[in-house]
Amino acid sequence: MVSSMTAFARKQKEFDWGTMSWEIRSVNHRFLEPGIRVPDSLRIVEPVVRDLLRKRFTRGKIDIQLRIQGKVDQGNSQALNTDLVKKLGALSQQVLTLCPETHPLRVSDVLRWPGVLEESGPDDESLQQDALALLDDTLSEFAESRQREGEELSQLIRQRLQTIREIVLAIRERLPDILARQQENIRLRLEAFKLELDPNRLEQEMVLLANKSDVDEELDRLLTHLTEVERVLKTNEPVGRRLDFLMQELNREANTLSSKSIVAETTLNAVELKVLIEQMREQIQNIE
Repeated sequence: MVSSMTAFARKQKEFDWGTMSWEIRSVNHRFLEPGIRVPDSLRIVEPVVRDLLRKRFTRGKIDIQLRIQGKVDQGNSQALNTDLVKKLGALSQQVLTLCPETHPLRVSDVLRWPGVLEESGPDDESLQQDALALLDDTLSEFAESRQREGEELSQLIRQRLQTIREIVLAIRERLPDILARQQENIRLRLEAFKLELDPNRLEQEMVLLANKSDVDEELDRLLTHLTEVERVLKTNEPVGRRLDFLMQELNREANTLSSKSIVAETTLNAVELKVLIEQMREQIQNIE
């Protein structure tokens, strides 16, 4: 299935300590260019994220960001170690019993005691695991988004392929009549000028005209390239570069067809072909 390089995905998950979210967006680019932004506390996952992107995608400028937000009601995200506070209180009472002249511990003394205030959020390892698990879900949604966009582009390209095929077949069907009319026009002009030409010479000129305006090979190649584009669109691999090459080949044949044209009708057909090919080429710029 064809994938687009333009896509967006966002996944968010609530935890006891707050909210975590991944956001991924991408645009077309010749190569894979990841831009990763994560909080400083999770810099360790950045190489893993980069590796996951390289395994799943081959082209596109992909910006990916991780956001972490603690709950507002948690204040400074610190919790009281009640067991330690109880132990400190008991020890303080023992000291007062042994030394009555000493002062009891104040609240500020207890709060400054190492270990009394603990971070209420998850530990670093749990946070990393949660981030990577949520990232996996986000990447799956992102890949599906790229495939949906790619399928829409494929449908637009197929529509233009069908139109081009119809034009090519119509040219082939009309070609004998076009050539016959052109030959008749030449004869009429010669008669108008009352010129007498050797019949053999006239026949030779007609043969040269027929050879010069013979576009059967160009029409055959156009149809062959159309079939190849349709085949490539059905493959399950990155096809953007291959399709771009085929657009160049289609455009080359359309230009040759235009240069060999001997009537305005065929010239207009060739121009229409080039317009359709250019439209496909622009759409293919977004295909991975």
